[in-house]
Amino acid sequence: MKKIRVDEEIALKAIELTSAQTIFNSVHSSRHHLRAWLSFVDQTRSVDDTRNFIKSIINSNCIKKDLIFEVWHQEEFAGLIALKEIDYANRKVEIGYWLDQAKTGKGIMFRSCKAMIDHAFTALKLNRVSIKVAIGNEKSTAIPIALDFYQEGVERNGELVNNDFKDLIIFSMLKKHWNH
Repeated sequence: MKKIRVDEEIALKAIELTSAQTIFNSVHSSRHHLRAWLSFVDQTRSVDDTRNFIKSIINSNCIKKDLIFEVWHQEEFAGLIALKEIDYANRKVEIGYWLDQAKTGKGIMFRSCKAMIDHAFTALKLNRVSIKVAIGNEKSTAIPIALDFYQEGVERNGELVNNDFKDLIIFSMLKKHWNH
């Protein structure tokens, strides 16, 4: 099992099938909070939906595979963070994340993103990390801004959430500019 120690309070561990109930419970309890920004929430109606998602990740044969980690804060599940569609040929990746509503406002995702970016640049030898955030999602937007990411532009109608297309702000960081 792959594990990344962020600090004394936070650990990231590779997603496991045994965590399906815990992850589902978090999505369910934060449903209203998450559904405004994430398309998967309405399709996650049972723990079986979460199990099937985890199985699809674990059994994926895609060339551009996702690495998904559970975020644990003070030994409690807090959310998920992922390196999405890792493109080793072009040495780039996108980070995606969500946080349980009860865990917001504690800097958990900021610190987790910082650790994932370090991992992408050092362990995976990637050159570019991007984060896409829906316009209006101020809490999520604050993370790449605080990490000194460069705002590249807007991907118009970049994501369909609840039958509504969301424009996404594209942020990026290059390895040569990463100094956190």
